Amino acid sequence: MELRTFKAPKADIHLLEGGSGPDLLFLHGAGGIDATNPFLTALAEKYHVYAPILPGFGESEESSEIRTMLDFTLHTHDVMSGLGLVKPIVVGHSMGGMIAAEMAAIAPNDIDKLCLISSAGLWLDEHPIPDVFATMPYELPELLFHDPEAGAAAMTAGADFSDPEFLTAFLIQNARQLGMAGKILFPVPDRGLSERLYRIKAKTVLVWGESDKLIAMPYGEAFNRAIANSELVKVPEAGHMVMVEQTPAVIEAISRLG
Repeated sequence: MELRTFKAPKADIHLLEGGSGPDLLFLHGAGGIDATNPFLTALAEKYHVYAPILPGFGESEESSEIRTMLDFTLHTHDVMSGLGLVKPIVVGHSMGGMIAAEMAAIAPNDIDKLCLISSAGLWLDEHPIPDVFATMPYELPELLFHDPEAGAAAMTAGADFSDPEFLTAFLIQNARQLGMAGKILFPVPDRGLSERLYRIKAKTVLVWGESDKLIAMPYGEAFNRAIANSELVKVPEAGHMVMVEQTPAVIEAISRLG
């Protein structure tokens, strides 16, 4: 994946691009994304992947003009239009799934193929979502992965927390990312999306890890009930980071969109 700068009306952002095949717009979750991400590499074997990095994530500058769910949605529409993408496959994970669903609901004629992976955006009182903003870093693997030990290894690969410079940069970046994500996820990720899902016309595949402890399976089932022409794919031995733990299964699910 190649990293390049892309100018959008509300912010200058960085964009990861690579691969060949049908155009696919990938929207990352609150953990961010970089060029070494193995899931993007796998996607690029079948698709021409465009993965914009949200303002405040990675090297992208923060934007004071992007404050609400509508701002995030319209910003991503601006990116899609600026790239000249016409009805790309839109794939979003977690927070990115929330943005992708909003895009498909607000402009239903612009998106006809949609994949939501462990998507945020709904709230079920009987299945409260854990507060990731109050979660200690060492607790995250248990929350995000079916196999916490392997998940912890994946999360810390290449990290040297004994290096003061690395640790300082990591903490600053993490604070920037959580601050941006908090605009739409804190205290709960309910911004009225449930009232708009009926507007989605896109053929939709929902991908959920059966062991997801962050946004549990009842949320996938709720999306499935609310979006017409949607299919829920339940992936065994996978948690919230299903695309990391079971990459081939997620790629296969996306391929169902044609």
